[in-house]
Amino acid sequence: MEHVSGLAVTEHVPSEWPPGDPVVVLVHGTLDRSTSFARVLRRLDDLHTVVYDRRGYHRSRDAVPLPTTIDGQIDDLLGVIGGRPAVVIGHSYGGTIAIGAALRRSPTSTIVSVAGYEPPLPWLPLWAGRGGSARSQKLRDDPDTEAERFFRRVAGDGAWDRLSESAQAERRADGPALVAELNAIRVSDPPFDVTSMRIPALFGRGGQSIPHHRAGVAWLVEHTPNSELVDIAGASHGAHLSHPDGFAGFVRRAVERAGEVAVATEGMQDESSRLRP
Repeated sequence: MEHVSGLAVTEHVPSEWPPGDPVVVLVHGTLDRSTSFARVLRRLDDLHTVVYDRRGYHRSRDAVPLPTTIDGQIDDLLGVIGGRPAVVIGHSYGGTIAIGAALRRSPTSTIVSVAGYEPPLPWLPLWAGRGGSARSQKLRDDPDTEAERFFRRVAGDGAWDRLSESAQAERRADGPALVAELNAIRVSDPPFDVTSMRIPALFGRGGQSIPHHRAGVAWLVEHTPNSELVDIAGASHGAHLSHPDGFAGFVRRAVERAGEVAVATEGMQDESSRLRP
């Protein structure tokens, strides 16, 4: 484990990894941490992978200040990438960060392929219409309460009650990061324009996921150029935990798409050279 700008980063480099090939960066979601990808990473042992605890979470809890905008989260991700060619895959809120990073207008951008699994899109009417306007309702209770409430809503009351007291305390300690990042995307104006995507994009959802998650992914596929849809049969929002084989396949497809574009680009360059007088 290393630290990049105060962030806890874990990198796995296989013994035979061609220099210059893209690193594969996985970005975790809200009230989560990089260790949640453990079962997926065991299925990607042949890839050069990077995971990190986002600012305010788990081993990066002391990394301050907390980002109050999606741009701050993107800055952290780009810092972890460190100018290397990268395929970026984000789960949930991590997917929103990954998409934003892929759309960041920069001549030095090195992201060659992006994937998001059920990223939250609160600014869309289809998302806000799920029982209250997520675009205007900021989190206002204390962070401990919001963290417990979020966990119970996403994982269920039983899952929270089964946690040990120390595990519950750990989740509550992540409350400030949760409040800051959810409030950052509870906006009316989109923080980015997916119609301007210029690299291959992949969007995933679970076959058993709730309707607004599935609808949000369908919207992304419809509006993002050169994008593909992946459905993980039988999975819901926590596919990286419950269906690691399916999620690992999702990651590999994102890597494959980057390779397909590289081959096509080389082919066009070769053709151009052949036709040049």
